[in-house]
Amino acid sequence: MTIKNLPLLAKTVIDGFMNGFNKSTVKGPGLEFSQYRSYQPGDDLRWLDWRMYARSDRYYIRESEVETSISVKLMIDASASMNHFDGTLKKIEYAKFLAASLAYLANLQGDAVGLYVFKEGDLFSLASKPDPQHLQRVYYQLENMQPAGNFTQPMHYKELFAGTGRKELLVFVTDMYQQDGEIMNLLDTLAALKHEIIVFQLMGQNELDFDFKGYSALEDLETGEIIQIGPQAREQYQEKLRQHQENIRMELLGKHIVHRVISTAEPLDKALRDFLVQRNKG
Repeated sequence: MTIKNLPLLAKTVIDGFMNGFNKSTVKGPGLEFSQYRSYQPGDDLRWLDWRMYARSDRYYIRESEVETSISVKLMIDASASMNHFDGTLKKIEYAKFLAASLAYLANLQGDAVGLYVFKEGDLFSLASKPDPQHLQRVYYQLENMQPAGNFTQPMHYKELFAGTGRKELLVFVTDMYQQDGEIMNLLDTLAALKHEIIVFQLMGQNELDFDFKGYSALEDLETGEIIQIGPQAREQYQEKLRQHQENIRMELLGKHIVHRVISTAEPLDKALRDFLVQRNKG
């Protein structure tokens, strides 16, 4: 996390994470040879290996490894609440590290990567492409992303809903802070389009622990509202937080959306594993 160069950080994180992992592939006709197997009725005769037949007088099919290819859309909540600081990192910094690492990993697997940033009521979009030059554009936009304003309104979602004609995996990095259900409404629409969706909900460790030592009031980063902290605040807060998180969990479960809560104090590995599991489904 001390690396300032985002592409280098992403490569360092993923190279370390993937050490010991096999590249996810599926068997099928492709360019990189994998193995032989005996011919079965119905097999495509184009993949018969005639040299093996000449040597053994038996029919063999050449199997190869081909990568599955999907479109990964990285959706980043860059509303003002993502400026929350837990003493080590802002949520938006963690979101940048996570998104850059996922973009690098997806590109490594031959997937098209797109970036969609929700900020100041608007939506910045960078359509999905699989090439390395496009990955550099994703890095550039992530590096220059600064949170501001409220979450984006539905009138700006058109670019996000545009399909690519291939399997899509939507990765939404957000703190789930909403004033009038706007994030849930977005996810409801996306789920109805039959997309696979992972929501990584970022929370500062001080939010989870209610550890705001030395402060007698808290400010809402999006509305500016000031809330006084009383002596009983910790117990009341933790109960409300538990109920709030359970409501989010159950609502997303009902939409068949994968939901993971990530503390900004945690390493990225947990989120990367969840991404790989979901990316390789089916």
